[in-house]
Amino acid sequence: MEILLALDYVHISAFAILLVWVIGQFIKLKNRHHETGYDGNMVSAERKGVTLLPSHIIAVCNASVTSIYIGFAVLGVWKHRTISLGLIFASLSWLLVTLFSLYCKHKGGVVSNWPAVLISWWVFSSLLESLLTSLHLLHLINSATVVNFTSLPFCAIICLCLVAKAMGTSKANQELKQPLLIREDSSDSSRDRFSSSGWWSQLTFQWLNLVFEKGYKVRLELKHLPSVPQSETAEQSYALLQETLHKQKPEPMSLQKAIICAVWTPLVINAVFAGLNTLASYMGPFLITYLVELLSDKNPDRGHGHGYILASLFFISKTIESLSQRQWYFGARRIGFQVRAALMGSIYKKSLMIKNSTTGTGKIVNFLDVDTEKIGEFFWYIHGIWLLPLQVSLALLILYHSLGMAASLSALFATVLVIVSNTPLAKSQKNLNVKIMEAKDSRIKATAEVLKSMRILKLHAWETAYLDKLLKLRDVERGWLRRYLYTCSAIAFLFWASPTLVSVVTFGICILVDVPLSAGTILSALATFRILQDPIHNLPELVSMATQTKVSLDRIEEFIKEDNHGKPSSYGNRSSTKKHSVAGIVEIEAGQYSWEADENILKKKKFTLKIDRKVGIMKGQKVAVCGSVGSGKSSLLCAIMGEIPRVSGAETTVVGSRAYVPQSAWLQTGTIQDNVLFGKAMNKALYDEVLQGCALNKDVELWANGDMTVVGERGMNLSGGQKQRIQLARALYNDADVYLLDDPFSAVDAHTGAHLFKVMKEGRIVQSGIYDDLIADKDGELSKQMDAHNKSLSQVTPAKVHGLTRNKKHKKKQMELTEIEPDHNVLGRESEEERESGRVKWGIYSKFVTSAYRGALVPVVLVCQVLFQVLQICSNYWIAWASESQEHVSREKMIGIFVLLSAGSSAFILGRAFVLSAIAIETAQQLFLGMIKNIFRAPINFFDSTPSSRILNRVSTDQSTVDIDIPYRLAGLIFALIQLLSIIFIMSQIAWPIFFLFIIIISISTCYQSYYISSARELARLVGIKKSPVLHHFSETVLGAATIRCFNQGEIFFRKSLALIDDYSCITFHNAAAIEWLCVRINFLFNLVFFLMLVILVSLPRDTIDPSLAGLAATYGLNLNVLQAWVIWNLCDVENKMISVERILQFSNIPSESPLVIEDYRPMERWPWYGTIQIDGLQIKYNHDMPMVLKVLNFEYLQVVCKCRLEEIIREDNRLLGAPVIEDGGNWSGGQRQLVCLARVLLMKRKILVLDEATASVDTATDNIIQRTIRQETKSCTVITIAHRIPTVIDSDLVLVLGEGRILEYDSPNNLLSDESSAFSKLVMEFVGRTEDINQR
Repeated sequence: MEILLALDYVHISAFAILLVWVIGQFIKLKNRHHETGYDGNMVSAERKGVTLLPSHIIAVCNASVTSIYIGFAVLGVWKHRTISLGLIFASLSWLLVTLFSLYCKHKGGVVSNWPAVLISWWVFSSLLESLLTSLHLLHLINSATVVNFTSLPFCAIICLCLVAKAMGTSKANQELKQPLLIREDSSDSSRDRFSSSGWWSQLTFQWLNLVFEKGYKVRLELKHLPSVPQSETAEQSYALLQETLHKQKPEPMSLQKAIICAVWTPLVINAVFAGLNTLASYMGPFLITYLVELLSDKNPDRGHGHGYILASLFFISKTIESLSQRQWYFGARRIGFQVRAALMGSIYKKSLMIKNSTTGTGKIVNFLDVDTEKIGEFFWYIHGIWLLPLQVSLALLILYHSLGMAASLSALFATVLVIVSNTPLAKSQKNLNVKIMEAKDSRIKATAEVLKSMRILKLHAWETAYLDKLLKLRDVERGWLRRYLYTCSAIAFLFWASPTLVSVVTFGICILVDVPLSAGTILSALATFRILQDPIHNLPELVSMATQTKVSLDRIEEFIKEDNHGKPSSYGNRSSTKKHSVAGIVEIEAGQYSWEADENILKKKKFTLKIDRKVGIMKGQKVAVCGSVGSGKSSLLCAIMGEIPRVSGAETTVVGSRAYVPQSAWLQTGTIQDNVLFGKAMNKALYDEVLQGCALNKDVELWANGDMTVVGERGMNLSGGQKQRIQLARALYNDADVYLLDDPFSAVDAHTGAHLFKVMKEGRIVQSGIYDDLIADKDGELSKQMDAHNKSLSQVTPAKVHGLTRNKKHKKKQMELTEIEPDHNVLGRESEEERESGRVKWGIYSKFVTSAYRGALVPVVLVCQVLFQVLQICSNYWIAWASESQEHVSREKMIGIFVLLSAGSSAFILGRAFVLSAIAIETAQQLFLGMIKNIFRAPINFFDSTPSSRILNRVSTDQSTVDIDIPYRLAGLIFALIQLLSIIFIMSQIAWPIFFLFIIIISISTCYQSYYISSARELARLVGIKKSPVLHHFSETVLGAATIRCFNQGEIFFRKSLALIDDYSCITFHNAAAIEWLCVRINFLFNLVFFLMLVILVSLPRDTIDPSLAGLAATYGLNLNVLQAWVIWNLCDVENKMISVERILQFSNIPSESPLVIEDYRPMERWPWYGTIQIDGLQIKYNHDMPMVLKVLNFEYLQVVCKCRLEEIIREDNRLLGAPVIEDGGNWSGGQRQLVCLARVLLMKRKILVLDEATASVDTATDNIIQRTIRQETKSCTVITIAHRIPTVIDSDLVLVLGEGRILEYDSPNNLLSDESSAFSKLVMEFVGRTEDINQR
């Protein structure tokens, strides 16, 4: 009676769900019909031939089943005077399905693909009818009626038609979609093959066949893969998330809520598969009791038919479980990819918009590299939140059915106890994860800074000091990681031991209250505990992932919702809303600005820039901003661009387009042409004119690839002058209305002038006007600056020039003398990322396994696992056998031995968990040390040709994988193999032919795995390779965000970022689908083995079988498909994950520089004594396969330079020398940064100093101070100076002029100036002539 009532509830619920779903589908089809005007009859005859017959058969079967249900419902009312709610609602459901299917067939235009609601109903009905009739035939439940038996054949026919129709449609679709003319080299990668495939193809992942065929023949590349579905594209995902975020007014909803709302529909569909998988998985434990009873029954009247039906039910339930699990897992991955793409796009967009962010570049890269991945992975675990209560409930129902109320309540108590015990561990795990992320942020940030400055570190021999700093940061991270992994070990032990604890408590209570125990009920309970073990075992991982995801979400939300500071506009240029509309006008309103913007800044009165009166600049005017180091010149430009937070005052108005040349050159990775055009269309005439005007035409001619030469990361393969001139060319080609140039000629020689001057001091405009008026004020700041300039010019006296006459041609055109640059043939040599091919070499595994304690602890882990498995099997067999032999074994002895065996297995699990954690910690540390030490010892050309993103990807993502993931994946593979072998052993004991069947199936599985891995391996390698461009483009964008915003190129960069994210998503999408393709096929094979084993068992004579052992084999066999899929998945996943180890070891074997110390050739402690430099036959090339850069140099060189002045800069901050320096010294001006670098070098008191444009960003007055102190205090110091300012080098002892890598001139300045044809004389005369021109104006 209770079962019949439950069936009524099932039919009522099914009708309610069906009604809502059908109404929604009907409205959707109706709208599509009206919008497109599509006629269902407009289908080709060939297409109709494929689908017409199955459609007619389905319609007839629908009508037949509907008639049967309605007829029996009417019969019940008329003849028996009873109303069956279940029968009535089932009749209504079938009537609704019949009507809707007819509409779809004739009006909705659906001929080849039925709506999901109809397919779901037909499959559900077929399964329900099959289950009811089978249970009735087995005399398990007497609930089936004549209706069920008569409707079952029609439901089966409908399902067969669906399969036939799907296969025929898929073949027809493939033929129809072939192009009329097929090119031999055509790539089908532009089409989304997944969305265009049929439901059968999606269910079995047949749409991937072409990818595997391609991957088996050739090495897979991105071009071989189809595109991702539209819903997973970065553009679509980002737009959906932003729309959801801002649905709530006035404040946007939380990021966590917005993400759930954005993916709600696919999440619900995914939940359906998860629920179906759970229900199917519990059919095995429910049926195992009846199987053991059947095998124990000696009654010959119960023939083999019952056994075959039972075996079929097992096979059907396991097949449904396998297929639904594959769809569940893949659907969860797809949702994760969609969320990850949306978050990546949001972080990138925010980075483009935000100004003066308090979040460092390294931390933002970590958002993109680590946090988004964690959030995406969480959707693989999310359904565990509601599945755990469902699974526990189903387990309790089965236990109640088998053992009664007392057993089920005791099992509930033990389960709750285990879950509650996890609470403090989970809380600790969350806190430790936060600490790990903070420590990782600090390490990645420091690593990024080191990589940017590696050339400086090597020139100063500071690698060891900074390596020690990084290792200390790693030690902090390692400390938190150790505590985190040991906490995870405690959680793992608790939940591996949980089935043992639950079974001991349950069976103990059964013995205490005298509940009758049999082999069937015990094995059913054990099977239930084993299935319940997975969700309980996954609970710590779920808790861990939930805590990690919450931390990552909070970090990203804090950044995304961070105030933009200073009321910034979008990337676009602002235009005036006032009466004037002439492009090129700038109006700077009175106001106060500060880089340290906060609520109390007005009270502190600490401003970076204060404009106390309105300043207007008309179209065509040229304004020069003068001032000493740190006076606020760059900050004024930032205020005009809106980059500095505005504390008070009105917004500055800039009418028209803008172009910006920053003081520190910023170039994007790409060709010279890309950097000059910067998103603009090519205008050849203007382009050539710009190149010539910026003196780049000669460089282009010398470069091997011309203007298609590739610029390395941060322009590392260009000189400072070249980078600055490319920046100028970019600004000029932009043809802007307003140009903002921040010290554009600090590294080049150029002719410039100014009509208007703004003179700044201490962040204020102290003078403003035309040059003649300002210079007439002898007490003015401009006059002081010019006095310093004239004092500098006095060093280049006519006496020093020896009466050289000015060359009049210098007035008309630029000098033909080109500044000395690196050899141009070395440009464009940025190396492709190294990518291995084929299987991951065994040496990689060997190196990984033996990294910790030379592999001494690995056998300990294996022994613990084997002993755990043996003791667990023995305990299960003992309790099942003893329950059938109670006349020989007392109940106390039965439970006592069971407890001892269970406790022993738990002890070995505890040892395994903690030893494995110790191995994981040490292995990760050894690999990290090997990599980071080799990176620091790599030659400088390695850093010139390797983008920092490749290195950062290894020290962040790959290292994180090694820290937490790989040891447990590899161990999990070994543990699963041990479990699989034990199951094969047990099943072979029952029927030895099973062993040979296993050999055949394992051989087929190995062939499948071999076919799969050739493609999956390359997909896994491409995952890391395609992620690096995303991180590199992001890092590059953050550094040049101000330039991108000023040029109004934000949207173009954003689109490029979305394209790179799509490339990365395409790889991960197909990588995730590939493993599901394999699992579907392997699952079916092992389900078939299990089915055949059951058929053999029920076919054998009853007296030849030990029911307890047979039941034990069937109990373990229930997990066979899951376990073998876990083995295959782990086998492939380990190889894919080991690619991270492979990538780390690549950077652990970089060719190293010479040793830091060579004992037999160590100089004396006080060397050098004199500071003399002697170069004899020096030849230099950037790499062994490149041409010479310096060719046979011989000279001695002596020049003197010394201390710099930083007193005023230090006094500006109350913390004095304790003042913090932010990333890249961003809180100082360019000149201040140069002075600090000088001070850092001078404090070391070396005999030899090398200054490369050390005062390029320093004002003339400060430069004069430096030059004076050089002459006064550093007479015993040897200095090599590179400078573009003639006064800086005019009083040197010797001048060396290089050209094309050879010495052109080498003599004293006086001797070189005496020769009018010398290159140095021409430079001096150009400088003197330009100065005279400026003074005459």
